[in-house]
Amino acid sequence: MNIDDLTIGQLKELQSISPSGNKLPFEVGKAYLFRTVTHIEVGRVARIVGKFVELGEASWIADTGRYHDCLKKGVFNEVEPYPLYTGINTDSLINYAPWPHDLPTELAIECLLRRAGKWQEFNDG
Repeated sequence: MNIDDLTIGQLKELQSISPSGNKLPFEVGKAYLFRTVTHIEVGRVARIVGKFVELGEASWIADTGRYHDCLKKGVFNEVEPYPLYTGINTDSLINYAPWPHDLPTELAIECLLRRAGKWQEFNDG
């Protein structure tokens, strides 16, 4: 196989294959919630490089609250958004779920105060 003869589609297919030869079940542009051995992350897949999944619009979820509610309603108790992006080593994954909700962009307390109409009052302190 000559790499110069590959089509863009073939290159994308190769990019999505992990080093073990298994195709990763994630789609670039789609959002997911990932549970790893130590963290929960949510974000949009920007690219897949070997066994790493890079996420944009990503946040570390310090506290999901009731897990069912977080998956069904898209709400969390504690959110820490990344300023740029993050990457996940897929060897650390326990499970994942598609994320059909808006991705969080604010700290959870800020989000809750805004929803309650109390953010300005809190901010003026």
